[in-house]
Amino acid sequence: MAVITNIGDLKAIYKRRVPKMFYDYCESGSWTEQTFRENVSDFDQIRLRQRVAVDMSGRSTKTQLIGQDVAMPVALAPVGMTGMQHADGEIKAARAAGKFGVPFTLSTMSICSIEDVAENTEKPFWFQLYVMRDEDYLRRLIQRAKDAKCSALVITLDLQILGQRHKDLKNGLSAPPKLTPSTIANLATKWSWGLEMLGTKRRQFGNIVGHVKGISDASSLMSWTSEQFDPTLDWGKIKKIKEMWGGPVILKGILDAEDAKMALQVGADAIVVSNHGGRQLDGAISSIKALGPILDAVGDKIEVHLDSGVRSGQDVLKAVSMGAKGTWIGRAFIYGLGAMGEAGVTKALEVIQKEMDVSMALCGRRRVDELGRDILQIPEGFSGRWEK
Repeated sequence: MAVITNIGDLKAIYKRRVPKMFYDYCESGSWTEQTFRENVSDFDQIRLRQRVAVDMSGRSTKTQLIGQDVAMPVALAPVGMTGMQHADGEIKAARAAGKFGVPFTLSTMSICSIEDVAENTEKPFWFQLYVMRDEDYLRRLIQRAKDAKCSALVITLDLQILGQRHKDLKNGLSAPPKLTPSTIANLATKWSWGLEMLGTKRRQFGNIVGHVKGISDASSLMSWTSEQFDPTLDWGKIKKIKEMWGGPVILKGILDAEDAKMALQVGADAIVVSNHGGRQLDGAISSIKALGPILDAVGDKIEVHLDSGVRSGQDVLKAVSMGAKGTWIGRAFIYGLGAMGEAGVTKALEVIQKEMDVSMALCGRRRVDELGRDILQIPEGFSGRWEK
């Protein structure tokens, strides 16, 4: 049994175990993948200040996100097709998150449906909404999330138009996978993944199949999905959806201070500074570099979270010390899920928590509410010196 000490160890097992199509779906960005890479590498530019001779007993990573108690300032981000990374993936990830004490966010484009996850878990989860053109479907989807007692609605704002991800196009990404000669050849090397997938009935988009008229197979589903993202989504529609939901709303995909101010105006409970993991606008600034100006604009008026590029407990520590209330992890938990199922998600969370705890202690801090920019060394001009 391999000794798992960091997220990279889980990623190596994940790559061996999961079909190339789904590994590439997770481990890629749009176009040149510049933003995808810099989401990670820009964290490396920030240094931590070591402090000594401080009482380090009684440490805790506990805090709150939108009023909910959490074991550490981390939420599991919505990831489409999680149930293709491991059989019943969304259920397993939600269970691991619930037991660990962090929020799980179910994607609209999940394999396991809202009802599947609700029936097989004990803790409330968050539901992520893609705004679709089909208003009847949209209303029913929101009602289904209400009926499942989801504790927050996460509206993703940066996917009105789908960014081009070259690997997905070349692999012919689909759920379930289309059986082309190259796909069959790859699947033949992934026996454990295949046997587990044969053992579940959940292999299509559970929130869509059976809930939309005329959707009966993968081909009709993929064409419907590609046409359904609503390009007319604006702040007025967001306000109406917030009213329709009636509970806590988190707006994900904010990368600009002016958009953060608009999120404040429509009454969001929190915003997530995110560039969709580098999967939408390639060439956009990394999330960690976008964080400072957004905090300067709205940080004392709304809860600000950070997503994209978080691969370690030190990344969490840096983001929270800069002023984020919490962080979201997507790929980091997917590596664990693909590698080892529910136990792998738990391991990913344990790895991140331990690294955050130890690093926080070595910076002379015992609690999350003690963190601040004074434990960081941030390069001059880190957020960019751009021409007006």
